[in-house]
This record gives sequence, structure tokens and C-alpha cells, in this order.
Amino acid sequence: MQGSQLEVLTGCLTCLEQGEKITLVSVAKTWGTSPRPAGSLFAVSSSGRFFGSVSGGCVEEDLIEQLAQHPVRSVQRIIYGETDEERHRFALPCGGALELMAEPLNDIEDVNFLIDHIKIRKTCLRKVNLETGQISYLPWQQQTPGLSPTHWQNVFGPTWRLVVIGAGETGQYLAKFAQGLGLEVLVSDPRPDYRSNWPLKGLPLLAGFPDDIIDDLNVDVRTAIVAVAHDPKVDDMALLTALKSNAFYVGALGSKLNNQQRRARLREHFDFSEAEVNRLHGPVGLNIGSKSPAEIALSILAEITAIKNGILPGKALEKKEDQISQAAASDIS
Repeated sequence: MQGSQLEVLTGCLTCLEQGEKITLVSVAKTWGTSPRPAGSLFAVSSSGRFFGSVSGGCVEEDLIEQLAQHPVRSVQRIIYGETDEERHRFALPCGGALELMAEPLNDIEDVNFLIDHIKIRKTCLRKVNLETGQISYLPWQQQTPGLSPTHWQNVFGPTWRLVVIGAGETGQYLAKFAQGLGLEVLVSDPRPDYRSNWPLKGLPLLAGFPDDIIDDLNVDVRTAIVAVAHDPKVDDMALLTALKSNAFYVGALGSKLNNQQRRARLREHFDFSEAEVNRLHGPVGLNIGSKSPAEIALSILAEITAIKNGILPGKALEKKEDQISQAAASDIS
């Protein structure tokens, strides 16, 4: 049920093109334990199709029943969990409560505008006037989703993205697991044998050398880059560009000794500053005693997810820390 903003909006566009009405529901505020943060999206069409999630399954069924039959015509507030009876009825966890904003989303141009911005990895602030329903767009300047007496504002931005360098077993598991987490996944490996043996036909390998590919990606603070080729010629090539990029996470596979030697090479031969070298996560991933490629991939994605969600500190350059924390705070994908 949980989907990225792009998935939700793409689903809405399909319904609108087929003549259906859409109600867009956003999490405005939460109290107590809540499985979805402010800004999360859930859309219901007049035929009963739905996309996204605002509670992880607690209230969605009730929303579908209400909004499929009666799409909203103006902006409305919906609150779940105000009473013990409601919390029990909807199985809201740990006494939590949700305040939702429901609005008609029937302008195809509005939906296309948001989809186009997300696809080119641009972030914007969308404000809805609670009285008139008028929508305005503003440049994103570190704002987060929020509700005022007159407006509801939400941040629409690019999907969190993982760039995997290395098409071996660890790279394959990283790609498959990351897709399950809703990340956009890009994989690169310049080695002919690995390219010809790549099994994920629905996820073609990017052509070219890793440093050039990363340089061309417009890497932003919603991008993680992990080098798992386990070949210094390939991994170091990627790190030359990755460590100077805006990526919120840069990691490389290898032992402590291997990564110490890698950091020494970067300082000595490639003129990297101490701050840039210290951005590297290596050994990569959380220590979960992982041995197999699948377990290593799991540990890497656990660390990336913890940093993305603000549970663990990242190793970003100082000038980028505020951007990364704001991006995590407005994570609504």
C-alpha cells in the first residue's frame, strides 16, 4: 500500500484520464506513535482504486469506503483517534492520532506539474488555501510539511535513489531489496563479464565508467552511492566522483584494512581533503554479523535507511548537513 509520491501521482493521473474523480489525503499532524510521517499521501478514486498510505493500514479501509462513494469537493480535515473508542476501532498504535487533509485533485495539469518536477528531481512547495482550495507553488527553501490556520503545505520532491556500483551478487541483492523499499535503483559495472551475466533484465545496467555515470546523474541529497564491485579499479573510480557529490551516503565494500588503504590512496594520489575522505562509510553497512551477499546487502540498506530516517548520523560534508536533515524530515516517499 505504501507508495512513493511519484507512484501515487501516476496512479491519480491514470484515473483522471479515465474520467474518475480523485480525493488526495495527506497526513497533516500526528500524535503519539504513527507509522507514516506528516506529508504522506493517500489517494482514492471514485471507482475505489487507491494509492499510497497514511497509516500503514489502520484507517485506509474507512477512507476508501467514504471517499470512493463521496469524493470531496473542497478541502476537509479528517481526524482519527480523538477518542479511546476510535483508537480501538481503527487499531491505531499506542494511543496515536492522525489529522488528515482531504482535497479534490481533479486538475490534470496540476498532477502533471508535480510528476514532471519529481521526474527531473526538482523539489517544490505546494500550498493549499484551506478556505478557497486555491493552490500555489513556491520554491523549496528547506520548508517541511505543515498546517497553519489558513494553509496546508506539503513538499513534493524526488524519490530517494540508490546508485549501485558493481553487478556481482551483492549488487544484485542490493538492487532487488532497494526496489522493495521504494528506492529508485541505478546499477553500473564496466566489467564485460559482469555485464553479460547481469540477471535482472528489468533493470538494465548503465553504460559507461562509474565516475562518468555519477558525474552525469545530477546527484542530490536524496541519493546514496554504494561501491560493491570489490575491485579497487572499479570502486575507487566511483568514489572519486561520489565523495565530492551531494550524496547523503557514500559507502564501499571491504574490510577495515581494505578501507584504510583506500582512504590512504584517496588522500595521497587524488588530493582528497580529510573531510571528503571521512564521508566514506567503510566497512559499509551495519554490523549484523553478515556473511552472505544477501546479508551484506541487508546490512547496507539498513544503514542507509537509518541515516535517511535520521536514526543514525551520516558522514556528509558540513555544508550539506542541513540539506540532508531537511530532506529526511520531508521524506514523504
